[in-house]
Amino acid sequence: MTPRFDAIGLVVSDMAASVSFYRRLGFAFPDGAEEQPHAEAGLPGGLRLLLDTEDTVRSFHAGWRPPSGGSRSALALVCADPAEVDSVYEELVGAGYHGELKPWDAFWGQRYAVVHDPDGNGVDLFASLPAAE
Repeated sequence: MTPRFDAIGLVVSDMAASVSFYRRLGFAFPDGAEEQPHAEAGLPGGLRLLLDTEDTVRSFHAGWRPPSGGSRSALALVCADPAEVDSVYEELVGAGYHGELKPWDAFWGQRYAVVHDPDGNGVDLFASLPAAE
């Protein structure tokens, strides 16, 4: 048997806050997900984004502790164009989320920005820059 990539799982401190954040980015969590200990949103290609509260994880892994220091993972979301990177970043920061890196033109040819979800996980926003003329 060969394992198949199926889902990305995040442990969250506040389910309602996390569901609200990811819904702003277009993730389709079902109604009532913000009140559940586990929530799932379908992604393109059949993948899923899974959110579990800290209490849910501790229910089967009693020794689990939130990581300290910086996060080692991030979700990367492609935007339609550089202007959308800017507008999504500004919308999220304006709603009170932490803007880690303001939008900038990266040397690798993308407009790029980073915001944090309510638990400090990085969410990278990017779009290809028009080719230099």
